[in-house]
Amino acid sequence: MDNNSFPALGAGLGFREPFLSDLFLHRGQVDWLEIVTDHYLDAAPEKARELDLLAAHFPLIPHGLNLSLGSAEGLDEEYADKVAALVNRLRPPWWSEHIAWTRAGGVSIGHLTPLPWTREALDVLCRNIAAMQRRTDIPLILENISYIVALPGAEMTEAQFLSEVTERTGCGLLLDVTNLYANAVNHGGDPAAFLDALPLERVVQLHFVGGRWQDGVFVDSHSSPTPPEVWALMDEVLTRAPVKGVLLERDEDLPPFSELAAELERARSLGRQRGRWA
Repeated sequence: MDNNSFPALGAGLGFREPFLSDLFLHRGQVDWLEIVTDHYLDAAPEKARELDLLAAHFPLIPHGLNLSLGSAEGLDEEYADKVAALVNRLRPPWWSEHIAWTRAGGVSIGHLTPLPWTREALDVLCRNIAAMQRRTDIPLILENISYIVALPGAEMTEAQFLSEVTERTGCGLLLDVTNLYANAVNHGGDPAAFLDALPLERVVQLHFVGGRWQDGVFVDSHSSPTPPEVWALMDEVLTRAPVKGVLLERDEDLPPFSELAAELERARSLGRQRGRWA
């Protein structure tokens, strides 16, 4: 995957329905939108019209939640076909999913669960990614998740695992810098060492947002402004990696849209300063 083949999108916002009116009132303050793929599978007529409206006015990047790329049982074939059909219809420059599993024994567990960093898990992940790559020629990029418990039996570090999967599949990375920060503070990791071990040339997109502290744990709740530590990490990645887009994810305690727009402008300016877009 050659990042030079992707367009530079700038600073975007994860679309949520409460933002709809403000998006069109402040069209010039949002460069692009990330949509949750699952919201538009088997879409009711009003959701289908919403998607058409958004696609007519913004570049859209589909972002999936439930492919369960880490499931040893393989993909849910019907669900995978629907995801691919949506991606193929929209023809975005790329689309994304999480390095995680969300389903076991045909049952959805309702949240993103980390993989063990083992060769066996890597083989499963690569096999499932290949199954999606056969369904669509749109490049897939993969997101690192936050986790409260690291699974035992690791045969490599998370950064090594990410490096291996990108090498074997050709996928790019959606580096969630908030998740990187959360995992570092919750598990005693070193963000600088993590970045040094990553194939930064494969980073296509970033996610950023704030979370909350709960019982001494930083929770990636998408519920607060981006903290200084995450801004610093984002600047470091923008300095070193050929990032094409940064994306603010906000889901809880939604502020006035002007506050979201201010964060987007700050991120947009960082990207300009680092020469990632005009």
